[in-house]
Amino acid sequence: MPRSLVGGDLAVPEMAQPYMKKDDDDEDVEYSPFFGIEKGAVLQEARAFHNPQLDVRRCSQVITKLLYLLNQGETFTKVEATEVFFAVTKLFQSSDAGLRRLVYLMIKELSPSSDEVIIVTSSLMKDMNSKTDMYRANAIRVLCRIIDGTLLTQIERYLKQAIVDKNPVVASAALVSGIHLAQANPEIVKRWSNEVQEAVQSRAPLVQFHGLALLHQIRQNDRLAVSKLVSSLTRGSVRSPLAQLLLIRYTSQVMRESSMNTQNGDRPFFDFLESSLRHKSEMVALEAARKITEMDVTSRELAPAITVLQLHLCSSKPVVRFAAVRTLNKVAMTRPLAVTNCNVDLESLMSDQNRSIATLAITTLLKTGNESSVDRLMKQITNFMSDIADEFKIVVVEAIRSLCLKFPLKYRSMLNFLSNSLREEGGFEYKKAIVDSIVTLISEIPDAKEIGLLHLCEFIEDCEFTYLSSQILHFLGNEGPRASDPSRYIRYIYNRVILENATVRASAVSTLAKFGALVDTLKPRIFILLRRCLFDTEDEVRDRATLYLQTLGGEVAIGNNEKDAKDFLFGSFDVPLANLEASLRTYEPSEKPFDISLVSREVRSLPLQEKKAPGKKPPAAAAVSPAPVSPVDAYQKMLSSIPEFSGFGKLFKSSEPMELTEPETEYAVNVVKHIYGSYVVLQYNCTNTIEEQLLEDVTVCVDASDAEEFSEFFSKPLASLPYNSPGQIFVAFEKPECVPATGRFLNLLRFTVKEVDTSTGEADEDGVEDEYQLEDFEIVPADYMLRVAVSNFRNAWENMDPESECVDEYGLGVRESLAEAVGAVIDILGMQPCEGTEVVPRNARSHTCLLSGVFIGDVRVLARLSFGLSGPNEVAMKLAVRSDDPEVGVKIHEIVASG
Repeated sequence: MPRSLVGGDLAVPEMAQPYMKKDDDDEDVEYSPFFGIEKGAVLQEARAFHNPQLDVRRCSQVITKLLYLLNQGETFTKVEATEVFFAVTKLFQSSDAGLRRLVYLMIKELSPSSDEVIIVTSSLMKDMNSKTDMYRANAIRVLCRIIDGTLLTQIERYLKQAIVDKNPVVASAALVSGIHLAQANPEIVKRWSNEVQEAVQSRAPLVQFHGLALLHQIRQNDRLAVSKLVSSLTRGSVRSPLAQLLLIRYTSQVMRESSMNTQNGDRPFFDFLESSLRHKSEMVALEAARKITEMDVTSRELAPAITVLQLHLCSSKPVVRFAAVRTLNKVAMTRPLAVTNCNVDLESLMSDQNRSIATLAITTLLKTGNESSVDRLMKQITNFMSDIADEFKIVVVEAIRSLCLKFPLKYRSMLNFLSNSLREEGGFEYKKAIVDSIVTLISEIPDAKEIGLLHLCEFIEDCEFTYLSSQILHFLGNEGPRASDPSRYIRYIYNRVILENATVRASAVSTLAKFGALVDTLKPRIFILLRRCLFDTEDEVRDRATLYLQTLGGEVAIGNNEKDAKDFLFGSFDVPLANLEASLRTYEPSEKPFDISLVSREVRSLPLQEKKAPGKKPPAAAAVSPAPVSPVDAYQKMLSSIPEFSGFGKLFKSSEPMELTEPETEYAVNVVKHIYGSYVVLQYNCTNTIEEQLLEDVTVCVDASDAEEFSEFFSKPLASLPYNSPGQIFVAFEKPECVPATGRFLNLLRFTVKEVDTSTGEADEDGVEDEYQLEDFEIVPADYMLRVAVSNFRNAWENMDPESECVDEYGLGVRESLAEAVGAVIDILGMQPCEGTEVVPRNARSHTCLLSGVFIGDVRVLARLSFGLSGPNEVAMKLAVRSDDPEVGVKIHEIVASG
C-alpha cells in the first residue's frame, strides 16, 4: 500500500515492524506492515467509525487495513459489505482531508448497490460543489464509479461544468470519469462534445491528454469525424506530450484506414508524423518513429525514423534505449537492410547492463549482420545466455535460425551453439524452440544433416520431455535411413526402448521399423531388436512390434509389392481422422471388409453445435446422440438409393450448400453440387416458408447455355412441398469424363400454388401455376479438387516424380495485401493449405504457401506457391506443381492463368 495513501500514518507500532536483526550474523528480515491481520478482527475495529468523537488516526488505520484486505482478494459477504459501507458513510462528518480521501477510496472499492448509493449521493454531490478542489475532484471520480444511468442525468450539469473548470485536477477528474462512463452510457457522454472540445484546447497537459482521449472515444465509430479531428489537431494546437502521443496513434490509424497512397510517396498526415520525430519529448519521437516503421513506406520515408531510433540508442535512460532497440528489432524482421547503419551502435549495446536490451541488440544484429561477423556474434552470445530468461533465449534461438538460413555456410558454428544450449538448463518451450530450429536447418541445409542428427541423438539420451523425444524419434525415422551411415543411429534409438516411458518406447519401435523398411542391410538386425520388443510390458509397444515384424517379414500381405507395404506403414496418412471415425461408425460388419480407400479425403470444417438451454434435459428421442456421419457418405447413400443415379459410380465430391435466395423470402432454396467422374448432380434443397400455401409439381428449370460442356441428362421434380417441410429436387448433367468442365447455370423455380386453410390444414383443389427466379451459380475448377492434407509436405513432395513438376510465373496485379493474394489463389484452386502456410506474417514482402489435394480421377496434387511484392502492392507468384499425372499439373496452371 503506497505511503501517500494514508498520509504517512502507516508507521505505527501495531501495524508495522521495523527492519531488525536477530543477531549480527543474521540477514535483514523485512516485515509487512499488514502481517497477520485478519478480516474478523478488522471488522471489529471498524466499529470505531460509530464513535461520537472520531479518532482520525485510528479510523485511517482501520480503512487502510480494509483496503488492503480488498486488494488482496478477500471477499466480504453482502451483510459485511453493507455494514462496512454504512459505517464508512459516517466518516463524512470529519473534515480531515486525509481521512476524506480514504473514505472516497473505500466507497469505490465497495461498489455499493443502487439502493445504498442514494445514501452517499447527497454527501458526494455536496463535495462536488465544495470550495476544496481536492474534494471536488475525488467526489466526481467516486460518483461516476458508483452511479447508474438514472442518477447520471441528475449530475450531468455538474460534470459538464467540471470539464471546463479552471482547476486542471477537477477538469481531468471529470474527463477520466467520462471515459469510464462512455462504456455504459455512450449517448449521455456524447452530449458533452462541446465541453470536451474546449478541454482539448486547454493549456494544462493532463487536461488536454484526457480531453483528446474522451473526444476520440465519443467519435470512434464515425470515421469521417475522427479524420476531421485528427486533421484539425495536426496543425499544431497540441502542446501536451501525452496528447501528442495519442494524436500520433490516431493519425496512423486514419492513414491505415484511408490507405490513400500516391506514387510520389506523399500521404495524408505523413508530414505531421515526420515532424513529430523532432519533438523535444523522447516518448513522442519514439512513438512517431514506431508508427512510421509499421507503415508500408519507401526507404526514403523510413530513413528519418531509423535515424531518430539510432540517436536514442545512445540515451542514458535504459527505458529509452530499450524502446529504440525493440523497434529496430521489429524493423529488422522485414527490412534488415534499413537497419544496417545502426550496427555500430547496436554492437555497443551488446554489453549493456540491462540484459533485455543486450538480447534485443544481439538478435537485431543477427538479422542485419554480414557473414564475416557471425563468429564474433556467436562468441558474445554464449557469454550471457545463462543470465537471461527463457523467453529472451527463445528470441535469440529464432534469430540464429534465421541467420543460418541466410548464411548456410556458417551452419557448423550455429549447430554447435544450439547443441550446447540443449545441454543447459531450460524449460520446455526453450528446448522445443532449439529442437525446431535444428530440424529446420537439417531440412533446409543438406550439408547440416549428419551433424544435426547426431546432436539430436545426443539430446534424447538425457531429454526429460516426452513430446520432444517422440518428435525427434519421428524425424530421425524420416531422415536417418537416407543418411550416409544409418547404422550409427540405431544405438540411440534402441536405448529409448530400454530406458524410456511407454510413449517414447512406442515411438522408438516405429523408428526402428522405418530403418528396417528403408535400409535392407540393417533389416536382419532390426528384426532382432523388434523381437525383443515383443516382451515389453506395454500393449502399444508389443502391438507395434508385432505389426512391423509381420508386415516387413512378408507374413501379412498388404498391396501387391514391398513398396505398398512401406507406403502403408510409413506413408503420409491422408485420411482425416474425423472422416475415418464417421465411416467406421457407419460400417456394418459383413463378409465384405472395410475399405479405407472409400473414406472421403476432403477436409471439412465442423458445424457449430447448437447451444442447449441450461438446466434443460434433452427429449427422450434425443437422449442418445446418433453417430456422426461423413457428409460425403451420407450423400453417397442418398444418391445411390435413386435408381437413375445408381450407375453414376463413386461420388467424388459434394460441395457446401450455396444459397440461391435471399434470407426472409417466401421460398428458401440452396444448391449442393455433387461431382462424379462423368456426371454432375445438382441437388436443390427447397423450403416453403408461407403457411397459407401448398406447392405442387415443383421443379427447377436450369438453363445451361453458358455451360457448353454440360448436357442435361435427367430431372427429378418434387411432387409436393408443404409449409416448413424441406424437399429436394435433382437435376443431373452429363460431362466429359474426368474433365474439370465449368460454366454458369441459370435457375428458375416453377410450381403450382394452392391456397391452404390454416385452421383445417386442407388445400384448395384448384391451383395457379407460378414461378420464382433463383440466383445464378457457377461450377468452378475448385469443385473438382478435394481438400486433402498431408502430414509431411516435404516428404510427400520428394516422393513424387520430379519429372512431373510444372513451373511457371504469374503477375497477380495490384492487391490489398500479400495475405489477400494468397487467399485468392487458395480459393481458386480449392486445395488444402499445409503446415499453417496459409497465414502470412504481418508486413511480410514474400511468402511461401504449400497446398495439397486430390484432383478428379483420384490424382494426388501438390503445389508450392512463392509470392512476392514486385512494386507498390503489385504481387508476383511462382507456382510449382507436382502430381501423379503430369497432365493434371498443366491443368492446374491453366486454372491459375484463367482465374
